[in-house]
Amino acid sequence: QVQLVESGGGLVQAGGSLRLSCAASGTSFSIASMGWYRQAPGKQRDLVAGITSRQITTYADSVKGRFTISRDNAKYLYLQMNSLKPEDTAVYYCTATVMGRATPYWGQGTQVTVSS
Repeated sequence: QVQLVESGGGLVQAGGSLRLSCAASGTSFSIASMGWYRQAPGKQRDLVAGITSRQITTYADSVKGRFTISRDNAKYLYLQMNSLKPEDTAVYYCTATVMGRATPYWGQGTQVTVSS
């Protein structure tokens, strides 16, 4: 079992920055890749950024150049968000995939609100 707890969300003005954190506990040594998803009201949950155990990163086109994902071993995941836009407003979820498990683990989510 892996538990994921996000923190760092909040209210920020457009153009501002936030840094999200995700702490993994439990059998975190089994974690392979990790990532951040977000879900705005009435919309589907979409991938924002992902990072593998070898530090290979991927980003949604909408956040490239503004967001940076990073990982500190298998226990901590971060998302540095700069130049935030109102359309970045959403609940952000941390996720972790584990070898041998079909579905990823999810955190409870943290709200990010960007005012114009």
